Amino acid sequence: MKTFANLLVAAIGSAFAIAASAAPSVYAVLHHYPLGGSGGWDYVTIDAPTHHLLIARSDHVMAVDTRNGKLVGEIPGMQRIHGIALVPQLRRGYVSDGNANAVHVIDLATLKTLRSIAIDGKRPDAIVYDPASGHVLTMNGGSDNATVIDPATSKTLTNVALPGRPEFAVSDGRGHVYANIEDRNELARINSTTDKVDAVWPLAPCESPTGLAIDTTARRLFSVCANHRMVVTDAGDGHHVASVPIGKGPDGAVFDPATQMVYSSNHDGTLTVVHADDANHYRVVANVPTQVGARTMTLDRATHDIWLVAATPAPRGAPVTGFTALVVGSR
Repeated sequence: MKTFANLLVAAIGSAFAIAASAAPSVYAVLHHYPLGGSGGWDYVTIDAPTHHLLIARSDHVMAVDTRNGKLVGEIPGMQRIHGIALVPQLRRGYVSDGNANAVHVIDLATLKTLRSIAIDGKRPDAIVYDPASGHVLTMNGGSDNATVIDPATSKTLTNVALPGRPEFAVSDGRGHVYANIEDRNELARINSTTDKVDAVWPLAPCESPTGLAIDTTARRLFSVCANHRMVVTDAGDGHHVASVPIGKGPDGAVFDPATQMVYSSNHDGTLTVVHADDANHYRVVANVPTQVGARTMTLDRATHDIWLVAATPAPRGAPVTGFTALVVGSR
């Protein structure tokens, strides 16, 4: 009887352990960090070695310590910046400036501007580092092309013609850069060896794709779209894999390979969390209330938390007030 009782207790304990491990994570805003300051904002990224959240903030870059949410520095002297691409081996960041038609090179350790690189493309917006080629590419919304920059020489190499207006872009690390083409509802693939587009794929049922993320292992691309959809595309041949509902006004997409979660940050004040059950099946597990306007984000790979930024809602053209960083995670 004692043996049976012990087995029964062990079995019940195992059942509870399995149930606990299968229980869904609860996502919520864990922290609000008031930052203040003037100007709008666009993309954000994290420099892991310095624990800095880097925010493209109109005419300057803000650096915030991700360990405590405190502002640690600002890099002034820019016009209207959009994105920040990091080149880890050089310890530099490359900041796209849409008004100046330039890329500002910043030192990630000292938070100082080293130089500015004039480009031929118009209104550079998203910017991405491609480790396969070692080049930085700007997505130029005003000239329907991408400018290729060599970080080693700080010189532009060429422009890549695109089929329409590019939005966000990602690299697969294997010689291809992918860009959403917002005005044509398409996805373009750039060969980073030849610096030419070698494929263009339709994104239906996606309308006006903005944010883009990639699962480099499963070879899946995640485009978030204005018609409240996240569309999943095969990065090899461009075939449509899946589509799931997301919030309104998405602008950012992130994939976390450790948790197999895909995130969409939405202007309506929600963060849509999608789980990749496998390479072909995806399901929404949460729509987390954040803050209206929190439309761009980045992943902290150390903690698996999501950082977003937003301000107090105000009429278009009114000064920004209440600028805040939010941290969303599961506990």
